[in-house]
Amino acid sequence: MAETKRAELVFIPIPGMGHLVSTMEMAKLLTDRDERLSITVIIMKLPTESKTDSMSLKSNSRIRFIEFSLNQTITVNNFISHFIESHKDPIRDAVAKIVRDETDSIRLTGFVIDMFCTTMIDVANEFGVPTYVFFTTTAAMLGLSFHLQNLTDEQNVDVTEFKDSDVELLIPTYRDPVPAKVFPSRFFDKDGAAAFLSMARRFRETKGIMINTFLDLESYALKFLSDDDKIPPVYPIGPILHFKAENDDNKERTEIMKWLDEQPVSSVVFLCFGSMGYFDGDQVKEIAVALERSGHRFLWSLRKPPPKDRFEYPSEYENPEEVLPEGFLQRTEGTGKVIGWAPQVAVLSHPSVGGFVSHCGWNSTLESVWCGVPIAAWPMYAEQQTNAFELVKDLGIAVEIKMDYRRGSDVIVKAEEIEKGIRRLMEPESETRIKMKQMKHKSRMALMEGGSSYDFLSRFIDNVIDEIA
Repeated sequence: MAETKRAELVFIPIPGMGHLVSTMEMAKLLTDRDERLSITVIIMKLPTESKTDSMSLKSNSRIRFIEFSLNQTITVNNFISHFIESHKDPIRDAVAKIVRDETDSIRLTGFVIDMFCTTMIDVANEFGVPTYVFFTTTAAMLGLSFHLQNLTDEQNVDVTEFKDSDVELLIPTYRDPVPAKVFPSRFFDKDGAAAFLSMARRFRETKGIMINTFLDLESYALKFLSDDDKIPPVYPIGPILHFKAENDDNKERTEIMKWLDEQPVSSVVFLCFGSMGYFDGDQVKEIAVALERSGHRFLWSLRKPPPKDRFEYPSEYENPEEVLPEGFLQRTEGTGKVIGWAPQVAVLSHPSVGGFVSHCGWNSTLESVWCGVPIAAWPMYAEQQTNAFELVKDLGIAVEIKMDYRRGSDVIVKAEEIEKGIRRLMEPESETRIKMKQMKHKSRMALMEGGSSYDFLSRFIDNVIDEIA
């Protein structure tokens, strides 16, 4: 009997848990679905990171990891141009070794690169294999990138001129006109805009784009992307989520879940702003006032800002009282709980949680959809403002606190505005809540056999396996 041929894929995510975890989960999903696939995940570590906990995500012997840790200074501005580019030579060498070690039964068939790693298309080309993009945010945002690239290349529009303007653009992947004020900040500076427009151009060179979304969530955007023959085939294969098995002996987690167990169903508003989420002291006080005035029960993940001008994650407050209004913890002792780290999926899954005040990072959004918890949108950076716009205006599964908020600006969102958003979020039978419950059901159906994401993943696998036929 002939030996089964296997296809080897090289995955190249960027550092950062939001991208790395979803990439790991996709690798597991693919190898679990088809025994003919094996995957090498190449991990580019930031200088500030300790050893990656990649092995805990390993599901079988057909996933392996290669880590690189280059000693260099990283800033937001040089991340794409310098950090990723500097890894081309070591990654080329690592892939060359994979090819040298190939047997008759296994063959390199492609690269799967993060949306920010388009320079690695050059390396894939050198080995004569196709590249696929893993797009870790919305299909609508992918359409925005292509649209702005078209405006630049075909109509000579300078997208940086939209900064601080009230202009609204008709973007084919959004139902409503999109205000320029919710575009990612990087579109408004010359270097950032050039980098993103270059990425969009290079996406067009690839053999396909996998998107961490699902058909029922972004049907409008996905139809446009699929109908445009100048865009590679798109594969909506989400929601790809990481349900990390939390240690039941973890003291903080146990305490949080015990407190939630004591609260009525759908009574708690959960505030959490992602791994990079934090506010300065004046804004923290406004949030505290809003929570107290709203009268709703709350669980608040409050993080301490990192040192300025350093690429570090927020940390824990030793004593949250140093930043909260005087007496706040005492006055809200019966109805609220201020925490540091939060086991987000476990919290969102808990029946007592009725609303999520969120930065609208895409992983957090998909977790909220999976758990059926409506969102109050308070974005901070990257594409989060654009995500918030889509969630509130196009999809109707979120309410607005402030869609165009940008961390680092002088804007302080006042308690009245926050309180209004929380009250709308927690309305028991609102249209937003009903739509989110419906989307929860659809997100689960998408992954089941015969569901849209299940079928799109099968198409992608067939495409890869054809390379070894």
